[in-house]
Amino acid sequence: MNWNQKHILVIGAGKSGIAACRLLAGEPVSLVLYDGKADLDKAALLEALGGTFSGEIVLGEMTDGLLAWTELLIVSPGVPTDLPFIAALKERGVPVWGEVELAYRFAKGRLIAVTGTNGKTTTTALTGEIMRAYFDEVFVVGNIGTPYTEMVSQMTENSVTVAEMSSFQLESIETFHPCVSMILNITPDHLNRHHTMEAYADAKFNICRNQTADEVCILNYEDERLREKAKELQTKVLWFSSRRELPEGLFLSDGTIVYREGEHTTPILGVDELNIIGRHNHENAMAAVGAGLAMGLPLACIQKGLRSFVAVEHRIEYTATKNGVRYYNDSKGTNPDASIQAVRAMTVPTILIGGGYDKGSDYEEWIASFEGKIRWLVLMGQTAEKIEQTARRMGFSNIVRVASMEEAVAFSHEHAKPGEAVLLSPCCASWGMFKNYEERGTIFKELVRKLPE
Repeated sequence: MNWNQKHILVIGAGKSGIAACRLLAGEPVSLVLYDGKADLDKAALLEALGGTFSGEIVLGEMTDGLLAWTELLIVSPGVPTDLPFIAALKERGVPVWGEVELAYRFAKGRLIAVTGTNGKTTTTALTGEIMRAYFDEVFVVGNIGTPYTEMVSQMTENSVTVAEMSSFQLESIETFHPCVSMILNITPDHLNRHHTMEAYADAKFNICRNQTADEVCILNYEDERLREKAKELQTKVLWFSSRRELPEGLFLSDGTIVYREGEHTTPILGVDELNIIGRHNHENAMAAVGAGLAMGLPLACIQKGLRSFVAVEHRIEYTATKNGVRYYNDSKGTNPDASIQAVRAMTVPTILIGGGYDKGSDYEEWIASFEGKIRWLVLMGQTAEKIEQTARRMGFSNIVRVASMEEAVAFSHEHAKPGEAVLLSPCCASWGMFKNYEERGTIFKELVRKLPE
């Protein structure tokens, strides 16, 4: 890319947009950071952008003049790419990149990219742990919380980067090209943004679009959509399965993760040695093992990374034991499939806290997964009524509605019995009551830790 005096418009003044501007500030470009929220604090934004930023900040309504000025558009993940003014720029031939594409253009070293509807944060973090057991320079970036653009200036040719990629980030890539990619699963989510499952799946599969025949894409054999879509791929496929033995790939055998290649079957690690619980986490571990194998790591390093890894914050995260009741924070369970996995990971009677922002999900499968394990369903937020109606229609009636997380934790503390569990796994996004799922989970943990013994 010839950056010389290029007119670049960055959309979105959140973490990704700020990081993109900081990266571009050292280039010979004309730069504008735009956000539609007119009430943002420009002084605070300038402080976040740093002293090298010499561009302009524009807030509020988009103008025709700014669009006419733009020669390259960088969109943050939270900005829908089908907005009318973005469509107009595309029609004019203006390149539209996501922050991830921008980062990739500057990045060095080798890249492992992880996506999927659920499990990608845990798998990304676990893959990073395995890579650190062997490589000196490892970066873990993307949807996991650290913008890719924030770290590229530190990367070298010896670096290994593990990037968690959302569908929002993947829908606007061009040259983004990992040497190892993973798609863990594809189940309905973000249909208010992508509109159809086909569009959502296509965005996910962009992760391996630029891979070559000698590179590796790691896929979950138990996902029918992935099995079908794999027939179209030009890259090597490494399968994993938690439910059957595979002729080639990774699978569980008598509680042990094993790898089969040709005539050779290699035991990797017993799942009882992992510090994460549930079948879905066994799948996440297998995917991470696949990345280690694809990158040529010694078995001992893969095992070391698996043994040392602990649960990601907000993902079936053990919080505390109070009066014999174990509390788990699964605030990152923002859709039915993720919350189903959390419910299945519970091994004792459980009080479940759910509800939140309505992304248009259907809750029948989630309710069906209770299977006598969930004693009480505590509901809050915009979806509370919709979920309650679904649950009662399906014969589950131990339901209480609350107005706040404080009420939810108090009710759970009062009604949970020693030996039982309390699980926050909302099945919904956090918006409306909380800034994000991190804030929701942090508040839950703080309230739990303040409970009397």
